[in-house]
Amino acid sequence: MSDVSPAQQTFSPWRLSVAPMMDWTDRHCRYFHRLLTRHTLLYTEMVTTGALIHGDRPRHLDFNPEEQPVALQLGGSEPADLAQCAKLALDWGYREVNLNCGCPSERVQRGAFGACLMAEAPLVADCVKAMRDAVGNDLPVTVKHRIGVDRIESYDFVRDFVGTLAAAGCGVFIVHARNAWLKGLSPKENREIPPLRYEFVHRLKQDFPALTIVLNGGVTRDDEIEEHLKHVDGVMLGRRAYHEPWQMANWDRRFFGDDASGVVQAREQAEAAMVEYCARVAQQGVPWAHVMRHVLGLYNGLPGARRWRQVWSDSKLKQLPAPAVFELAHQRTPRQAEAA
Repeated sequence: MSDVSPAQQTFSPWRLSVAPMMDWTDRHCRYFHRLLTRHTLLYTEMVTTGALIHGDRPRHLDFNPEEQPVALQLGGSEPADLAQCAKLALDWGYREVNLNCGCPSERVQRGAFGACLMAEAPLVADCVKAMRDAVGNDLPVTVKHRIGVDRIESYDFVRDFVGTLAAAGCGVFIVHARNAWLKGLSPKENREIPPLRYEFVHRLKQDFPALTIVLNGGVTRDDEIEEHLKHVDGVMLGRRAYHEPWQMANWDRRFFGDDASGVVQAREQAEAAMVEYCARVAQQGVPWAHVMRHVLGLYNGLPGARRWRQVWSDSKLKQLPAPAVFELAHQRTPRQAEAA
């Protein structure tokens, strides 16, 4: 499966992307998503610099060639460590290295990175510069962040943050259009309670026309994507893309002008491809349940979807090979028509 087409080359690499999501966007999830869209940029889960410097690098960094284009997201705040990890991203063949300045979880805060870094723009600028020095022009260094922290709700705050990082060499900003409340809210509540302010993100593009500005947060429908693309360079979706993956099957055609040749044309075709993939990774000791958990939203909205999910989620069937479970799923659930 080719990862570049003439259609893709006419658009920003950041036109559409799926957000980095902890415990979700692993290599198996990304393999599945790539069956649905060739051109959407995919991100790893956030990987901390400590995990890469002191841990099992292949476990954190290896990916399937079919996943490209894929970007590595890092969590950290030490410029030297981030520079070392950015070089690893380059050596491993990633298309981008992204610094997380948006995660509000207390665990991330204890590590002195994530959203709390927005209050330390000069430090983040040092991190960006160190990463840029490590990879030169061979790999884009990008930043994902919020529009503010806690009760700081002034546009000037995020404008100055972006301006400081741009001066350090960052040219791509992925902006979650909510504040991060560092105390009193869970990560889930931080995705729902602070109000969305899309106008802040749109205004960043007006004030920094030479930068690539990508909007993230609360977008669920293709029509919304289309509307935001009138104001910014790209849109990133997270949980909506994960829970309603078939939505992505139309993205290449609608947003990249590509008829999606080489991409699956039906849900069952995608499921069958993932069953084949399960057989491949089983040789590496990966149980099919670790893979197919990412596929459970595939038939959402169709009759029989709930029963189909129950089969693939049945712990009593985990000892069977994936092809056998596939057959059981479609014995219990009639094959789905691809209408509407």
